[in-house]
Amino acid sequence: MTLPRDYTGQSCSLARSLEIVGERWTLLIVRDAFYGVRRFGDFAAHLGVPRAVLTDRLTTLVEADVLARVPGPGRREVYELTPKGVSLWPVVRALTGWGDEHYARGGPRRVFRHTADDAPIAADGRCTRCDAPVDVRDILVAPGPGLGPGGEDDDPVTVALSRPHRLLHPLRG
Repeated sequence: MTLPRDYTGQSCSLARSLEIVGERWTLLIVRDAFYGVRRFGDFAAHLGVPRAVLTDRLTTLVEADVLARVPGPGRREVYELTPKGVSLWPVVRALTGWGDEHYARGGPRRVFRHTADDAPIAADGRCTRCDAPVDVRDILVAPGPGLGPGGEDDDPVTVALSRPHRLLHPLRG
C-alpha cells in the first residue's frame, strides 16, 4: 500500500514542509546539491537511488522551487539550489550533526569548516574560532575521520568529495 504524499487535515508548517522534503531520498538529494552535485547521473551514482524515484524527487523539488533546472554544459540541464533551497541549510546541518553525534561510527564522514580561518563550524552554525555566524557560501566540506579510504562507494562524487570543496560550488571529478 502506498502512503499518501500529503498530510491532509494537518494545518501545520512542519507537515507542509514534510510534504516537500520528508520523503525518503529527498534530503539526501538536497544535501548533495549543497555539496555541488548538479547532474542527474551524479545524483543517481552517489546516492544509489532508483532512477524513477530520483526523477520523482527532483520533479517535486523543482515544482516546490527548492531546486531549479538551469542550462548546463552542452545541451544538458543541471540542477541547482534556489534561494528557498539554500534556506534549508540549517536543517541539513542540524540533521547531519545529529547523525554524526548518534550514529557515526569512527566519527563524521565529512566535516564543515569556515573558509575564512579553516576552523570547524559549531552545531549552531558559528565558527569555533572567530565566533561569527557562517553563511553557507563560506563553508568548506572536507573529509572527516569517518570517511575511510576506498570502499564500495567510490563513485565520482565520493571521489571528488575526498578533497575539500566549497559548498554550493559545482562539483568536478
